[in-house]
Amino acid sequence: MEVDSIPQETQKKMEEIANADLVVGILTDLDQEGIAKVSDALATLSGSPRVALLQNDDSSNPDHGKHATSDKNTSIVVIPWPQLRPLTPDTPVLSVFTAYRTVFAASEKLGAKACCILASKLETATPRWVFQLAQPLLENNVDLVVPRYASRKYEGLLNRSIISPLVRCLYGKRIHNPMGPDLGISRRLFQKVAGAEANSRPSDPHPLASLAPTALADNLGVCEVHVGSRTYSPTDWSNVSSVLAEILGPVFNDMQRNVAYWQRMRGSVPLPSFGEPVIVSQDAGPLDVSRMIESFHLANRDLEEIWSLVLPPASLFELRKIARLPVEQFRMPDELWVRIIFDFALAYRLRTINRDHLLKSMTPLYLAWVASYAHDLETTGAADPEQRLDRLSVAYESDKSYLVSRWRWPDRFNP
Repeated sequence: MEVDSIPQETQKKMEEIANADLVVGILTDLDQEGIAKVSDALATLSGSPRVALLQNDDSSNPDHGKHATSDKNTSIVVIPWPQLRPLTPDTPVLSVFTAYRTVFAASEKLGAKACCILASKLETATPRWVFQLAQPLLENNVDLVVPRYASRKYEGLLNRSIISPLVRCLYGKRIHNPMGPDLGISRRLFQKVAGAEANSRPSDPHPLASLAPTALADNLGVCEVHVGSRTYSPTDWSNVSSVLAEILGPVFNDMQRNVAYWQRMRGSVPLPSFGEPVIVSQDAGPLDVSRMIESFHLANRDLEEIWSLVLPPASLFELRKIARLPVEQFRMPDELWVRIIFDFALAYRLRTINRDHLLKSMTPLYLAWVASYAHDLETTGAADPEQRLDRLSVAYESDKSYLVSRWRWPDRFNP
């Protein structure tokens, strides 16, 4: 996590301010008016902290690098930073990780007590979000602040069907967005992640995936803040395999790193939370699940040989039963979906097959779960998808003994 290669102008700016209490990395497009609003929000923090705002180095913007001072004498310094480009739906996952590492490195160099990262678009992420992320870090001695977005029923399903309930099941905390992307991180936590990276192999956990597991396994302070809704780009359901592989690989790697902790954990409790929940309209057109189900049917035939290396006979039998259901009756039980995730995590650990191929072979199974979830909401008229997803999280917790047994004695379930 080095910052020595930055241009001389930026290096000079860093040397001028010498240190900061808080570093804020802006990974979304902000003009000078947006920067001013963020500065005004941060100015209301108690103690008049010194803040460094990092944003993309845009030489065409004459406002980069200007100082702003609030009426409470909170010093806000804007630092243009090369290659800290706004995140988009097309940003490669490794580039996302690199952007977060950059903010951590700058925070370390400036001796900051904490850093915040704002990655959501300003249309939905108001400047107040930055204040909400920063306040618990500076005023409540919290180590990790994660957002709790007000999501519509088909938004963020990869997180809501796998990442969030898995982290909840493993570490015993009901954390809704463990990978942000808008986050607040203490110096203690980003130093722990940096230290782990220094002694890691290239395939080991990446910082964004490791933040919540590291904080929870080390019993650091973690809280959620209600920050309203954020914009999700339309999901291309025909092209999710690469995203699955890029996101789940680091998540599964962290399971191996923290196995001694999560095998002892049972049940879950809510995290401390700040702010008031925001209600958003759940209006959304029906999801076209026919192609998802068709993809599952094809895979049930073409990928059965691969799945048989990963899944026990009972799960394969259940998948064959599901494949024979009419489209209008298509359902994947939560218990089956949970065991699929557990078995793929184990196969990833054991390198049963090439890891990239393994995770991409999950795609039709994930689409089958999405189709089943959509059917559940449409047929029951569920007004609150959160209740439906909470039942899924409970299923993860209820079957954790299966994961622990498989992890300890993987040969016991071999066909």
